[in-house]
Amino acid sequence: MATGSQLTLYANRNQRRGNHTVVEWILETAKTAGVHGATVVEGSEGVDARGRFHAARFFELADEPAVVVVVSDDAAIDALVAKLAQGGVKLFYTRTPIEFGHLGDAS
Repeated sequence: MATGSQLTLYANRNQRRGNHTVVEWILETAKTAGVHGATVVEGSEGVDARGRFHAARFFELADEPAVVVVVSDDAAIDALVAKLAQGGVKLFYTRTPIEFGHLGDAS
């Protein structure tokens, strides 16, 4: 069993950084920071880092809130937070210490 952190980043699907969505940018940044796994969870409603309300509506799914959950050792999470902080995108996040590991057959 390993120890590290769970980093949860809150964004929305229409939020952009350059030619990519912020969610895509977070995932790519996580990969370059040495994180080998992340999960994106879609939400139906949420409030962003600026206090604006976002909701997935039938005609406007692009405004759908999204959460990116990243689990890794503290060094990789530290590197990811530092890279995201330099990205010029305002994000709300939480960081929680955790224990993690793998179950089942390795094949």
